[in-house]
Amino acid sequence: MTNNKSAFVVSADWLQERLGDPAIRILDAAWYLPAQNRNPKAEYDAGHIPGAVFFDQDVIADHTSGLPHTLPSPEAFASAVGALGVSEKDTIVVYDGPGIMTAPRVWWMLRIMGARNVYVLDGGMDGWNTEGRPVSTEVPSPKPVTFNVNFNPAAVTSFARMTEIVADGSIQIADARGAGRFYGEEPEPRAGMRSGHMPGAYSLPSGTFSENGKFKDLATLRQTFADAGVDLSKPVVTTCGSGVTAAIITLALQSLGHTNNTLYDGSWSEWGGRADTTIVTGRE
Repeated sequence: MTNNKSAFVVSADWLQERLGDPAIRILDAAWYLPAQNRNPKAEYDAGHIPGAVFFDQDVIADHTSGLPHTLPSPEAFASAVGALGVSEKDTIVVYDGPGIMTAPRVWWMLRIMGARNVYVLDGGMDGWNTEGRPVSTEVPSPKPVTFNVNFNPAAVTSFARMTEIVADGSIQIADARGAGRFYGEEPEPRAGMRSGHMPGAYSLPSGTFSENGKFKDLATLRQTFADAGVDLSKPVVTTCGSGVTAAIITLALQSLGHTNNTLYDGSWSEWGGRADTTIVTGRE
């Protein structure tokens, strides 16, 4: 990729040239909210990038948390990903439907579990299809491999730590939900949950980081943070509705060389679903 684009994002041209390369693993990580009216597995079955396996974010998750698609244990993650034929040494390309939507979450998961050569496909499957690139309905049967996990717990912020951050303002909070939900002007998609935001949080809607499914250049990403009031010389914790699109902000931060960032995995599903958390509404 050119030096004005993220080192973690690859083009469709780059991937198409490498289809069939045994050193590359491709993961379809599409996931949708009910309102989007799209079925990721059905779309995968109807046609996916040749060689891609389906990474189900609802299945490869901690089902004991009571929250949607929470990060699984390192052991469970390693077992599930190894069963997909993916090891931590592989070059891994992750894609979703629209592009830069849910793939960054799996990019983040793989990296904090020990994989290093992980990339997100620019433009997603929608862009791939629009450009008339090759697709396949053949579902691979990969040989299971060992994914040697090397989990980085410091990359994940817990609810307890989040309450401390909100209380002392020690770390900047970047929220990827839409502005309407952030300011409490629109309801949350999950019934019975309050909208609004954590005190001190900055609004950075996930869609502002891409255009037509393609990640914006580094200068534009940097300006996006500046416009929102985020100081890139200081630590950041990212959050969203359920921990998925927060990883888009994480991808943007790390693309800019910002390494002092974590992701609040419970996100608004946890914070907004409790009665004992402080929530701010309105535009100050």
